[in-house]
Amino acid sequence: MARILILGATSTVATDIARIFASTALHTGASESNSNQLYIVGRNQEKLAKICREIAGNVVGFQSVDFNETDNAEKIILGAAEKLKGIDLALIAHGDLGDQLKSEVSYSSALDIFQVNCLSVIALLIPLANLMEKQGYGKIAVIGSVAGDRGRPRNYTYGAAKGAIRLYLQGIRSRLWRSGVAVHYLKLGPVDTPMTRNHTKNFSFTSSQKAAQGIVKAIEQNKEEAYIPKFWWFVMFLVRTMPEFIFQKLKFLSGR
Repeated sequence: MARILILGATSTVATDIARIFASTALHTGASESNSNQLYIVGRNQEKLAKICREIAGNVVGFQSVDFNETDNAEKIILGAAEKLKGIDLALIAHGDLGDQLKSEVSYSSALDIFQVNCLSVIALLIPLANLMEKQGYGKIAVIGSVAGDRGRPRNYTYGAAKGAIRLYLQGIRSRLWRSGVAVHYLKLGPVDTPMTRNHTKNFSFTSSQKAAQGIVKAIEQNKEEAYIPKFWWFVMFLVRTMPEFIFQKLKFLSGR
């Protein structure tokens, strides 16, 4: 049995991950069974209740929170650990694209994007890292984005926030590996979800179900960092290594 905390559980991808964990053992190095216990946290009370009804036999509790109220982060983590009697896996899945154009003229808008995608995540990571260091085991997984690999005009505020989390997790990983704690960063490409409802869909988009399957597999395989789907590794390798003078001339990369 694995004890799993999902933060941001009402996002489409995280909900699909919860469904997977409700029916499939998580290979954590501990005893394995199909009776994983989940504690789910999210912003929407009604959606949380719906998830609980769907996988009622696996959910030991749920909590509706505003992740931007960072003073409550430690209380959230410790409360979940008490309910679960320890945490084998904590998955942080919340985030928001925000409005890039507004962030270019308004510091407040830029700060909002960083608050949701970076600062609120760090607020949760601090007590999580301390808890798992004390436990001497566990996994911390954070859903990120390929947008954090290189700044591009269409989403550089969001990308900068995601890139900052990647660096922060690298530090936590190096700090905790001697304690038996694994740290995973999952770089998602575009996913067809309500968050991208206003985006033109093309071949680069994947379904939330496939994204969820890829995330679970990467965690199972102890990938420190993984691109979801895998083809983004090759795409982003080219994007990351492309000389700046070439990058700026390619409108599909450097344009709006």
